[in-house]
Amino acid sequence: MAALARKPATTIPFGYGAEAVARPNEPAWLTSKRAAARAVLAAGLPSPRVESWKYTNLQAFATQAFAMLSDGPADAPLALLKQTTIDRPSHRVVFVDGRFAPALSNVGAVPSGVTIRSLDDAISSDEFVVARRFGALADASSNAIAALNAAHGSGGVVIALARGASLTEPVHLVFIATASDRAMAFHPRVLIEAGEGSALTLIESHVSEAGAYWSNPVAEIAVARDATVRHWTLQDQARDATHLALNAVSLAQGARYESVLLAIGAGLARHEFDVAIEGEHAEVSLDGGYLIGGTQHSDHTTRIVHKVGHASTREVYKGVLDGRARGVFQGTIVVEPGADKTDAHQLSRTLMLSVGAEADAKPELMIYADDVKCSHGASSGALDPAQLFYLRSRGIGEAAARALLVEGFIAETIERIADEKVRAYFTRAAGDGLRAHGGALS
Repeated sequence: MAALARKPATTIPFGYGAEAVARPNEPAWLTSKRAAARAVLAAGLPSPRVESWKYTNLQAFATQAFAMLSDGPADAPLALLKQTTIDRPSHRVVFVDGRFAPALSNVGAVPSGVTIRSLDDAISSDEFVVARRFGALADASSNAIAALNAAHGSGGVVIALARGASLTEPVHLVFIATASDRAMAFHPRVLIEAGEGSALTLIESHVSEAGAYWSNPVAEIAVARDATVRHWTLQDQARDATHLALNAVSLAQGARYESVLLAIGAGLARHEFDVAIEGEHAEVSLDGGYLIGGTQHSDHTTRIVHKVGHASTREVYKGVLDGRARGVFQGTIVVEPGADKTDAHQLSRTLMLSVGAEADAKPELMIYADDVKCSHGASSGALDPAQLFYLRSRGIGEAAARALLVEGFIAETIERIADEKVRAYFTRAAGDGLRAHGGALS
């Protein structure tokens, strides 16, 4: 496949008030939002003194200089494209170095009432809808990741489903970072509007060649009444990369949002969920698994706000840590006044495979209503010696026994994926991550 044209990269010395790259023909509303986001960043990135950033320090990251491509993407290595192949049909949308790559994508035919288009095309064809949705859920005034994306972002995708529309096959968003002699920065924006009674399955794959870069995707997902969005994400970035991501979600009455996140890569990773439950009988399910070693840092921060009653949340995060890796889970569930009959449960479990690893867990409930059923918990520990002994007594070597136990621990998260073919894809990625760390991460 012939490479697409690439113009020289423009260097952006990253700073709190750094100017964004000039974009010709940009609509006034977007220019205004970028300016407002840069004004927020001028006050500085959050430090560990900010409670939600207590365990993740961006000081070293903030001193780096990044470059952004000034035009379309290059051709992606075929090995990376093959790595993201799922053995089932899908509407495939590919981004290379943060830019939409039409030559590599295969959206195919979609049913009536469904649109899948690049952000640039959507702005050109239906600017009002994009203007209404961009920044409506990801508040750049209070969230550093959203502000960084709004200030410096370019590229993305808009997926809209009309009332009652559904896709038989999933939409697969593939984000590929290519090797470069300079640290690159990518800020894609994903806008999703699932209309009343609609159904969408969304897969995200973040993969890359070796290299230092900054990936900063933001997704805004509006789930209307009685609609369902299933969202399965694989983060397998290069070990020298920084991956900061935000999913901002709103749910109307009877809506359902299911997320499964598997994080394997990046040297510094933070994935945030900001979920607003705005309708009764809405359901949220967040399952996260992370498998890290060496000096990797993986932060999972969630905030779920029950604004009304008679809704439910289920949240389970499981991490495996080795070497001097650090895993963070911060989960806040807020039950606002009047949100009676809320049913919310939260659990964090961490498997520690070395004495040098560190796990920080802060599950939190903020309940301002009566008649609710809420719980939270956190635990961490080593592999069970009894289970190891049992496997070894059956003739299984120590390394293989450890690997089996780790795989079983993470498999509980992957099993939450309803689609068998997609589940196999995530299982393969987890196995590759385990082998990359030396079998049982030891």
